[in-house]
Amino acid sequence: MDVRTPHSRATADSQETQGARRSRVSGIDRALQVLDHLLETGTPAGAYAIAKAIGAPLSTAYVIIDDLVEKGLLSRRGDGCVWLGPRLYHYGLAYARSLDFLDVATREMHELCRLSEETVQVCGRDGDHMVVLAMADGPGHFRVTSRIGTRVPLNWTASGRLLVGHLPEAERLALFTRCAKASPTGRAETDPATLARAAGVALGERLSIQAGESDYAVACVASPIVDASGACVATISIVLPEHKVAQDSARYTDAVKAAAERIETTLGWRGH
Repeated sequence: MDVRTPHSRATADSQETQGARRSRVSGIDRALQVLDHLLETGTPAGAYAIAKAIGAPLSTAYVIIDDLVEKGLLSRRGDGCVWLGPRLYHYGLAYARSLDFLDVATREMHELCRLSEETVQVCGRDGDHMVVLAMADGPGHFRVTSRIGTRVPLNWTASGRLLVGHLPEAERLALFTRCAKASPTGRAETDPATLARAAGVALGERLSIQAGESDYAVACVASPIVDASGACVATISIVLPEHKVAQDSARYTDAVKAAAERIETTLGWRGH
């Protein structure tokens, strides 16, 4: 016989519901940690390595990974390591189809690639990283190491600085204090105050150029794609050999700025 009052029963039921919700959120958070770890490292991994990386008990990692494999969100290789699964690809395609912005930006990306005869990328922000959203390879033999889905620290790239240029300076300073890292070439700026100032200036000038900061002999000329609120939601950039920027920078800077402006105009974002 339940001797609790209606109020106490309702309170207990509410607590149980909240507890169940917290449990579900915790499970979702763990699953996202697994997926994010694989995305960030860019390589398959075993359960032990994943558990260690995300700070989860090994038994928990095994349960989550098995569940994700069963649902097609992860795929298991013959050596037992797991990688992102085919179901994620279909989600990604559906999401991409829903983005008017990406349709417009992709068209301009291919046109800029044709005009410049160089590799062109559309990039966005993923937390403390810049991520390549779309890419068109140039017709020449020059190839860049970054591909669609590549994530690099914001301070390594011209696009990374633009993507946070609209934030208040104090917020930019805190962000770069947290996430600025040395690049493989050792040429990327890491001083938070310098980066915070440079990000604001670059957005104001609608242009950011980096040369040899993330990859040797590789340069990037980027322009921001700014929405109606003034926020930089993405960038469009030309990636090319470093010496070409030194020889004819105006050709590339004018072209990339014009492409960004056309994207904004098509989407009704100009006039900010």
